[in-house]
Amino acid sequence: MSFTSRRKFMQATGAVAAAVCVGADRLAAKPLNKPVGLQLHSVRELLPKDFDGTLSKLRAAGYTEVEAAGYFDKTAAEFRHAMDAAGLRCVSTHHPLAALQSKLDELIEYGHALGLDYMICSSSHRRDPAAKGPLDLDDWRWAARELNRIGEKVKAAGMTFGVHNHTPEFASEGGVVFYDELLRLTDPRLVVFEMDCGWVVAAGRNPVDYLSKTPERFPLLHVKDMAKEASGQFHSTVMGRGVVDYKPILRAATGLKHYFIEQEEFDLDTMEALRLDAEYMRKLDL
Repeated sequence: MSFTSRRKFMQATGAVAAAVCVGADRLAAKPLNKPVGLQLHSVRELLPKDFDGTLSKLRAAGYTEVEAAGYFDKTAAEFRHAMDAAGLRCVSTHHPLAALQSKLDELIEYGHALGLDYMICSSSHRRDPAAKGPLDLDDWRWAARELNRIGEKVKAAGMTFGVHNHTPEFASEGGVVFYDELLRLTDPRLVVFEMDCGWVVAAGRNPVDYLSKTPERFPLLHVKDMAKEASGQFHSTVMGRGVVDYKPILRAATGLKHYFIEQEEFDLDTMEALRLDAEYMRKLDL
């Protein structure tokens, strides 16, 4: 091969290599290569009226994974059959702490039959059932111990246990933010976190601050947009119409395994809103 031919060859192969690198960079810049999931609390009013039909509509709207929020009086076999028939996979489920404490074995057995990967504590309660008002720091420390205890049993059963947040977790006492204390006191081997990004923002915090520090503790996210009212209150809205910027959040979520869209309030047809939510996430360019 002549020097000129060799130079042309090297230039051509270099261009190809550069194009491959650019393509790889573009792929690397899109970490959200995940199925579109939905937290079924979003359709809590529709499921009791038409369980199978609602699930089929969700699949048509672009969802392939779901997270349960109650089982609607169905056996595990019935629930799983309905999911399979709709072409959906139930990856995770929510239970309040009280239910996990009182009937954990039953919920684990149901979860196994359903094929769950995750069981999530949706909300906590005060250690003294007679106590009034929001949880204080001692309550959250007690809750952390309970979460570790439950997490050990769930792990032994072959699933992963986690905890979901609302806004109270971001209050503080004596300079200690409750959510920070949960992260500190729960064992990473036993308890993961499902960050509800919308509620974090509503609480005046930035999800990126947590995700960038310990991304491995956040394999699950609730993806929810929030609109801020004149009063300063927040309400759930269609993705892309609120104040939550998901690009930096999802870039920081390098430990992400599944995400679940959750819209709790609607000012248009529920299924149309959820279709728009799924479309927004599919088109989101990180």
